[in-house]
Amino acid sequence: MGERAASPLDQTAEHVTFGASKLESHMAIERITFPGPDGTELSARLDMPEGPHLATALFAHCFTCGKDMPAARRIAGRLAAMGIAVLRFDFTGLGHSGGEFENTSFSSNVDDLIAACSYLSSRDMAPALLIGHSLGGAAVLKAATQLSHVKAVATLGAPFDPAHVTHNFAESLPEISAKGSAEVNLGGRPFTISQGFIEDVQGATLAPDIAKLKAALLVLHAPRDEIVSIDNASQIFMAAKHPKSFVTLDDADHLITRAGDAEYAAEIIATWADRYMALKSPAPPPGAPEGIVRVSEADPDGFLQDVNAGPHHHALADEPLAYGGTNRGMSPYGFLSAGLGACTSMTIRMYARRKGWPLTGVSVDVCHDKVHAQDAGTGAAEKIDTWRRRIRLEGDLSEEQRQRLLEIADKCPVHRTLERSSTVLTELL
Repeated sequence: MGERAASPLDQTAEHVTFGASKLESHMAIERITFPGPDGTELSARLDMPEGPHLATALFAHCFTCGKDMPAARRIAGRLAAMGIAVLRFDFTGLGHSGGEFENTSFSSNVDDLIAACSYLSSRDMAPALLIGHSLGGAAVLKAATQLSHVKAVATLGAPFDPAHVTHNFAESLPEISAKGSAEVNLGGRPFTISQGFIEDVQGATLAPDIAKLKAALLVLHAPRDEIVSIDNASQIFMAAKHPKSFVTLDDADHLITRAGDAEYAAEIIATWADRYMALKSPAPPPGAPEGIVRVSEADPDGFLQDVNAGPHHHALADEPLAYGGTNRGMSPYGFLSAGLGACTSMTIRMYARRKGWPLTGVSVDVCHDKVHAQDAGTGAAEKIDTWRRRIRLEGDLSEEQRQRLLEIADKCPVHRTLERSSTVLTELL
């Protein structure tokens, strides 16, 4: 099979650099091919979680893009980090897939998606989540009604009418009609568009398919999208039945090329999909009843870290701007303070609930500092870590009850851990 040249939009996106590759170091990427509906070999990448495989997603790229566009990589990386394998592939005639782009259509893209699902099903990995960008979003909406195993569908910048794509080469439509095909310039690269393609997208309607969609739907769209206007998102959303959700991508561009925009979209999809895919948490390793917390570098030029606790919980850790970070997440000591505050509040609530006391609310302010040991009353000269808690108790509590709850705060497990000496065992993998 000869390799196809990357598409123009794909090449444009490839020049945008951001931290998606850092997630790839914590997942296995399989480079595979599978047969398309007409036997043509389609090129794909399967992003597999390093840990337990909890579910599978299928990603469909935009018109003339490819599987390696940054938005696709970033979303695949985020989902793989939470245990969801992602197959992203080049449609027929694009990227490294076989076939001729001139002979493809919107309908053939849908058929390619169904073929990809068949391939995954043959590996006992039928996708529960479909994700589509731009025209790929329209394709997953069309394909989802034919796939009973799909539980959730997410679209990014998708058109309500597939024929919308023809505005990219509107000046060539008369020539295509007269000659049956014509070469058009898209992003600085030539593509041959046939009259059959035009007729196919013009005849494709999504409204009936969206209305009978049996999967949950998430519509993501940027209000300032200059390629596919925001009214397309409104039409898709209105045509769908519940459960459906809409999230704005603010000022993101159509290709979602900025790192922050791609990260945001990935985070939203990952969090939203969990509700509908019924992911099971991986079994915790022996001796670690709360499972594993994995921290992965997200930005080698700063300090941004991806923090994943099993398949359901994700957070960002960072340092303030003054210390060379980007301030996109709590600092490591911030996480320690959060753990102390949360445990304190939980312990107070548990005790008041057991006693039947009228405690209506708890809040705990925590700050951390390093102070000289003598200031803390230890008599030593070195500095030590000091956490200060300010606890607010709400409700019709007596003074005796308030004092007892203050005593109970000192019995929270995290407090005890911080006050006792601890052991950290480290091994190099």
